[in-house]
Amino acid sequence: MEVDQLRYFLRVAERGNFTRAAEELMISQPALSRSIQKLEDELGQPVFERKTRSLALTDAGVLLQSRAQQILTLIEDTKAEISDDGHTGQIRVGAIPTIAPYFLPDFLRQFSAEFPEATLIVQEETTDKLLHSCTQGEIDLAILALPVPARYLEVEELFQEELLLVMPPDHPLVEKTQIRLADIKPYPFVLLDEAHCLSDNIVSFCRQRSYHPVAVEHTSQLAMVQELVSLSHGISMVPQMARDRDETNRRVYRSLSGSKPLRKIAVMWNPYRFQSQLLETFKDRLRVYTQKRKKQQK
Repeated sequence: MEVDQLRYFLRVAERGNFTRAAEELMISQPALSRSIQKLEDELGQPVFERKTRSLALTDAGVLLQSRAQQILTLIEDTKAEISDDGHTGQIRVGAIPTIAPYFLPDFLRQFSAEFPEATLIVQEETTDKLLHSCTQGEIDLAILALPVPARYLEVEELFQEELLLVMPPDHPLVEKTQIRLADIKPYPFVLLDEAHCLSDNIVSFCRQRSYHPVAVEHTSQLAMVQELVSLSHGISMVPQMARDRDETNRRVYRSLSGSKPLRKIAVMWNPYRFQSQLLETFKDRLRVYTQKRKKQQK
């Protein structure tokens, strides 16, 4: 039984499809099929139940999936521990789309300048996918918004940020010196798709105050939310970090008076995986960076 066979098996099990798995592994489908067949011959029984249009794990496949993940994790952690010098190595960082382009660039630039021999790989995904990747050891840590159902994962809050009301420049509310939640009730919203937790933050804040925002449009990118607001398709709420990056005059941002909508940003990692010196340093630098951000915003 070879390590590559286990990697191939796990990819097919995850995708449920030989063609997609082969494409991602960058090998031919016949080569992948031969590898799985060889694995099944060695085990003496099939690991997949091959249906017309899909694959399902057999009982043996379910057991192998669990063991293969443990084996590959042990191999990767052993290699990382042996080569751990605190300066070189790879850090795989995950972040949700409403954080990655606004928060990470400056921090990663500073870290790379201090540790030029380190390799930083960024994965931008939704919360559910980051939870899966972190649990499986596919990334070393993730930066996301709370709350998260993080069983067996370590979660540390970094900071809070305000969600600001964003409107087109000619919107009737722009002239008001103070905007309350009641003032925005008559106006339609532009929100992110349900897969994004930012929409949950906004809707939850409103519902707690007996108001449910009516969304006339949904999109998958925060930048598109801002553009649609510019075109007077509706109003919305966006994180402070996105407002800080917006240098145009086609949108107006306001802080709500009274109780303000907030979101909590956290870093998450798998404590059962090997934590290299470089990764621990990365987390320390992340804490320092966020503390400086909080002081600058006061």
